[in-house]
Amino acid sequence: MSKDKDFKLTYEKVNRLFKYDQSTGFLFWRINFSKKIRAGCKAGYLNSCGHLRLKLYGKQFYIHRIIWLMNYGYLPENFIDHIDKDKTNNKLNNLREVSFQCNLRNKGNQNNNTSGVKGVTWHERDKRWRVAIGLNNKKYKLGSFKDFDEAVCFRLAVEQCLNWSGCNSTSPAYLYVKQLQRKTPA
Repeated sequence: MSKDKDFKLTYEKVNRLFKYDQSTGFLFWRINFSKKIRAGCKAGYLNSCGHLRLKLYGKQFYIHRIIWLMNYGYLPENFIDHIDKDKTNNKLNNLREVSFQCNLRNKGNQNNNTSGVKGVTWHERDKRWRVAIGLNNKKYKLGSFKDFDEAVCFRLAVEQCLNWSGCNSTSPAYLYVKQLQRKTPA
């Protein structure tokens, strides 16, 4: 198949090219697309950021966007978020359309995070837990606490004040506090 610079994904095209397995979240080719890509083969590859992508007519596409189009009939203007933060889990019940800000909020902890809770860091000199939050591309320092649990609860309270619950009910702060509640006797 030739390269088409003006190629646009449509509902009809993706359903002609691919078959989606809802139980696994995988996309499979329906046709023999090239010598290497045969009907029945799993579509896509893992890119350096951990997303599944594929190349079609010289253009790169995220597989989760193709799956969205196949199932809902449109490509969202905004972002598609992986609710469980697993960028390879493309089961339909793990995908949701969200704003840019909401998509950023659902990011997990950075690799260098040592507290286990996003926005809560240990400050060695002061011997205190510092709490910060990112909002509209700015980082806001919210305060410092001697007690880790208190710092995490404060971080969660700020998330809830910003109405992040609709975006990220799996935030590290939320999960930590939920776990604390299970351990605390009533």
